Amino acid sequence: MGALRGRAAASACPFLALAVLLALPGLSAGITRHYTFNVRMTKVTRLCVSKSIPTVNGQFPGPKLVARQGDRLVVKVHNHINYNVSFHWHGLRQLRNGWADGPSYITQCPIQAGQSYTYDFTVAGQRGTLWWHAHFSWLRVHLYGPLIILPKRFDGYPFPTPYKEVPIMFGEWFKADTEAVINQALQTGAGPNVSDAYTFNGLPGPTYNCSSKGLQTNARVPEDTYKLKVQPGRTYMLRLINAALNNELFFAIANHTLTVVEADANYVKPFTATTLVISPGQTMNVLLTASTNPASQAFAMAVAPYTNTQGTFDNTTATAVLEYYAPTTTTQPTSAGTQSPPLPLPALPRYNDTNAVARFSTNFRSLATARYPARVPQAVDRHVLFTVGLGTDPCPPNRTCQGPNGTKFAASINNNSFVRPRAALLEAHYRRRYAGVLMANFPTTPPHPFNYTSTAPNNTFVAHGTRVVPLAFNTSVELVMQGTAIQGAESHPLHMHGFNFFVLAQGFGNYDPVNDPAKYNLVDPVERNTVSVPTAGWVAVRFLANNPGVWLMHCHFDVHLSWGLSMAWMVDDGPLPNQKMLPPPSDLPKC
Repeated sequence: MGALRGRAAASACPFLALAVLLALPGLSAGITRHYTFNVRMTKVTRLCVSKSIPTVNGQFPGPKLVARQGDRLVVKVHNHINYNVSFHWHGLRQLRNGWADGPSYITQCPIQAGQSYTYDFTVAGQRGTLWWHAHFSWLRVHLYGPLIILPKRFDGYPFPTPYKEVPIMFGEWFKADTEAVINQALQTGAGPNVSDAYTFNGLPGPTYNCSSKGLQTNARVPEDTYKLKVQPGRTYMLRLINAALNNELFFAIANHTLTVVEADANYVKPFTATTLVISPGQTMNVLLTASTNPASQAFAMAVAPYTNTQGTFDNTTATAVLEYYAPTTTTQPTSAGTQSPPLPLPALPRYNDTNAVARFSTNFRSLATARYPARVPQAVDRHVLFTVGLGTDPCPPNRTCQGPNGTKFAASINNNSFVRPRAALLEAHYRRRYAGVLMANFPTTPPHPFNYTSTAPNNTFVAHGTRVVPLAFNTSVELVMQGTAIQGAESHPLHMHGFNFFVLAQGFGNYDPVNDPAKYNLVDPVERNTVSVPTAGWVAVRFLANNPGVWLMHCHFDVHLSWGLSMAWMVDDGPLPNQKMLPPPSDLPKC
């Protein structure tokens, strides 16, 4: 829900406006929280290399935003850098208020250099760990931060209250300028250069060459290492967020077991695991109970990539430190004795262990209780099949391209590679001015069926267009996303704006519309906003199109997004006043 700035309904009669707001499902009165984002270039040093990066308020990662369910957030953004920028509040449904959703050229024109825009929205019926990030080019590699939505006061959690809650954001660090990296890739048609390190809350840790000390008990930990201090016997909730640009990640803590209690700001039936898999865009709350008698004062936390890409990738491991301390002290000894034994390291799966990923993914179930029901649509109005993967574009005349067989890499859904429009799609939809902006003919079935996970077709070229799928208000949609192996099979984390969806089933090979629906979980499927299409496999989801507007759906590997692996759903207004899009704010940026 957008709040009252620039809204005609609120200006004439504030009491009536408040009544309308409180009448919306899942929305209760909260407080208004104001934040200011000053986007500036800031000098940051990592891996012994200093460079200027875009930051929010000089912080990397950016500031933590905290609200309660039902609160209104007003975030004033001032753009002081030479790049256009916009911000997405990842996972927030933005009921009727796509103007605050943030993806450039979809729900708004970007905020140009020297300009400002206020994101004004209310958290309706959601609580948990979300995050915010830039949604223009590759700027989110530096512009991101946690967005913590607490339950309503006195509601509590459906699990024992933890002693402390800690956001941990996984990211990627490039020594090079990432805008130059993606621009070069788009120019040459090749895959982009990969990152130099993974990070915990912006810090790469001591496994990289620049670190002067190894991972040792009681050794002085380098300043670029994240440390989490815990007390023996206490339970901590780690709010995990994968903000990495192009990599799914394995995560583990040596000699510790984690209990997963939430995914993408939705409670799940608790389950334990020693290794987690988290895709870019996904969040996960896990409980960590510190040992009452730890075998060591410190343990390594580690992330490493999961991928099946045919190209190069950042095959490194980043570490942080879980450090035990007694309640009467605040720090541990930091002597640099050379005889200290190495920290216990967690055993992570191999980078291409798809079976480990599949085993972990099958554990997720919604609570499906009276208080936290799983409202999965039982009937379906619209069946949609998307093929997802990589393809190619022909090399332009008089050019040499470095993609497959002299072509340029491209990506598509149902062989349509999304073309960025010149104007924002949401405004075009609101004003019903579609000509020259978008076409409502996105293919909802593959235009050229083939054996998707085996032999590639002879022609790997993709089509291009700014196309959307129109949906009537309250349409129930079953969407099957089928991975392809045209340029090698790999997983794709697909993120949907404006909605959550229920993950019914997934499998390997080609989806079978006759036999695979028998595998659907229609009782307690997990509810998410981002799901990975399995490597050489498929995933089936359902959602209810009850949020009017234009909503982007895209791969959360930014290189695939840059190559066109995205589309948009265009949901019509409903018949009732509280089922219609809100008017645009007065300061909406212009293209």
